[in-house]
Amino acid sequence: MKDSRIAARGLVLLGCGKMGSAMLAGWLDRGLPAASVWVQDPAPSLWVHGSGVHVNADLPSDPAVILIAVKPQMMGDALPAIAAFGGGDTVFVSVAAGTPLSAFEDAFGPASPIVRAMPNTPAAVGRGITAICANAAGQGALDEAEMLLSAVGDVVRLEGEHQMDAVTGVSGSGPAYVFHLIETLAAGGVAQGLPEDLAMQLAKATVAGAGHLAMEAEEDPAQLRVNVTSPNGTTQAALEVLMDEKSGFPNLLPRAVKAASERSKELADG
Repeated sequence: MKDSRIAARGLVLLGCGKMGSAMLAGWLDRGLPAASVWVQDPAPSLWVHGSGVHVNADLPSDPAVILIAVKPQMMGDALPAIAAFGGGDTVFVSVAAGTPLSAFEDAFGPASPIVRAMPNTPAAVGRGITAICANAAGQGALDEAEMLLSAVGDVVRLEGEHQMDAVTGVSGSGPAYVFHLIETLAAGGVAQGLPEDLAMQLAKATVAGAGHLAMEAEEDPAQLRVNVTSPNGTTQAALEVLMDEKSGFPNLLPRAVKAASERSKELADG
């Protein structure tokens, strides 16, 4: 990871739970010097102590980046502790759900470059996708934020913060929808006579493999579905249930995304 600003001035990671430690591991794997990183967390992941980074030590006087990875309910205590770094060219990157750019501008000042990011939980295994946007002062910081966040998966840029609630509904909350699909797919196998462990193994591998194929194939998912659906075959029989306009996926999933998006907006509005 080549970033002379960070190497010279340092990066502060505020919060080092699952998401924070996944990002830290990605940065170190990509060559970011451990001595350039300061971690602030009362109970960071255990491996962090032996990684060479500064743990709960005095912060550098003018860090290049402060990445905020604390839980939203801890934001009230965390932001005042770093407010003194606002007003300069320190870039603030937040991966905290439900906290809008305006909240950070209130804490650090509107002249501070601020990037808001929405990763999802597969970032913990380097297979996430993160959506980012920035305030007016932070538009020039998007390249640096994308470089940092790409350590845990793909990164996309939004037109503006107004799209963040929809992102929350699709990719932020989306892994839970897929986990529930795995649960219920395995339950269907058990109902048809499979042992629980075998049904779960089949369901996990099927969802993981189909997702990988969807990412790698030139065809879009609709065509991939057609490719595996023989006329009057077993897959068509199942899809007639799943694609029912009233009770199937075309009705259920848009409703789920809408519910998550609306709740995201409610949380941001306080």
